[in-house]
Amino acid sequence: MGFVYLMGAILSELFGSSMLKWNTTVSSRLPVLGVALGYGTAFYLLSLALFSLPLSFAYAFWSGIGTALTAVIGFLVFKERIDRQRVVGIGLVILGLVLMKV
Repeated sequence: MGFVYLMGAILSELFGSSMLKWNTTVSSRLPVLGVALGYGTAFYLLSLALFSLPLSFAYAFWSGIGTALTAVIGFLVFKERIDRQRVVGIGLVILGLVLMKV
């Protein structure tokens, strides 16, 4: 069940991070509520995941996969620049997570 909570925490963090970027492009206050909801939910679900997962792995997985997916959202939705250096960096984050779990 810990991985289910962890995946929910990652998706919530992804939503909150996307709202941070969206907040810079609109004049509405709606993204600010999205940031609070996304990050609040993410931390709550992460805390539930910690009942069955080690802190070192759960936090690294949450932040690493969240970073990688946030970069993908930036590339696809916000048309941010993608280059070899960024792709290699994301790959190294994922490789580090794999090495932690082995």
